[in-house]
Amino acid sequence: MSLSQHEVKKVSLLARLLLTEEELTTMTGQISDIVGYVEQLNELDTTDVEPMAHAVEQFNVFAADEVAPSLSRDEALANAPKRDDECFRVPAVLGE
Repeated sequence: MSLSQHEVKKVSLLARLLLTEEELTTMTGQISDIVGYVEQLNELDTTDVEPMAHAVEQFNVFAADEVAPSLSRDEALANAPKRDDECFRVPAVLGE
């Protein structure tokens, strides 16, 4: 499957990437190659293969919650470009 430059441009805009025409041309070829490699997997017989979420089974990969020394609020906010007295200030994403 080959992707068009229009499709790659649409995906890049959804990813909030602003590509130059040269980058768009390069990325179109590269992404088309990747999709082609993934399509090769369709040639494999997977009828007896059980679906999995991860290549290696893992159990309880989370560390136990333990209280440990950490930065104070002032230390954590010290290098923040925008902050108020208690937290980081970031642009609204979902509106007001």
